[in-house]
Amino acid sequence: MTLSVALPNKGALAEDATAIFREAGYRLRNDARELSFFDSQNDVEFFYLRPRDIATYVSASQIDIGVTGRDLLIDSAKGAIERLALDFGHSEFRLAASASALNNGDVSENNLQGKRIATAYPGLVRDFLSDKGISAEIVALDGAVEGAIKLGVADLIVDVVATGNTIKQAGLKIFGPTILASEAILVTRPEFQSAALDVLIRRVSGVVIARKYVLVDYDIEKKTLEQACAITPGLESPTVSPLQKEDWVAVRAMVKRNEVHGVMDKLWEIGARGILVTDIHSCRL
Repeated sequence: MTLSVALPNKGALAEDATAIFREAGYRLRNDARELSFFDSQNDVEFFYLRPRDIATYVSASQIDIGVTGRDLLIDSAKGAIERLALDFGHSEFRLAASASALNNGDVSENNLQGKRIATAYPGLVRDFLSDKGISAEIVALDGAVEGAIKLGVADLIVDVVATGNTIKQAGLKIFGPTILASEAILVTRPEFQSAALDVLIRRVSGVVIARKYVLVDYDIEKKTLEQACAITPGLESPTVSPLQKEDWVAVRAMVKRNEVHGVMDKLWEIGARGILVTDIHSCRL
């Protein structure tokens, strides 16, 4: 059975989605004008679609698997489900209003009732308001919403926030809770199961995990081995091998990438030498 997979055709998610599938061993298009590409080696056909449409195609059973944003899935209100978080394309959805409205108390986290809220994600905002039991008017816009308050069509906005610079430049101020923490995700239909899907999820998951870890190798005296293993416990346990040099051993362990420099410092302080860090491209754990 040929598996069909939808990838973003352009935008912030497209480049990273392509990279992660290449690292997982799949062949993908080289020409950006191609709308589909068949990977005969893995029996997978890739379709390149607008990220906002991917959940719709998957829900309609036209596509088996898709890569889209969690925000786009929720906003679409379609029947696809999240199967795997891919750890790229991170963003937050936040409330924002003019500084004067916030200072005057005209708008606040507890004062959204009856307000006009501009957003490019009406489904997402509708869910948020429903969960909070708030009745407000949603002003659906296609694209940038930062000017909606100045132009008089909204009292506040809900928008994607990465650095917050765009909102600040528009003279707005973020307030209230994070409505949604979004990232790229793998989605399928709720009932869809297949051996090929299991393989794809294992492969892609292996790349996602590998990106979070590195391999650390080092030499240490046996008398300090227990301390060293406490610093680098690995996932199950570190690999320890004898060295020709008496009373010394070589140790290998997986370490979280964002902690590796602190780990190296601690190892050096207890006498470890020959400390090496190696990238992991994929894994099965």
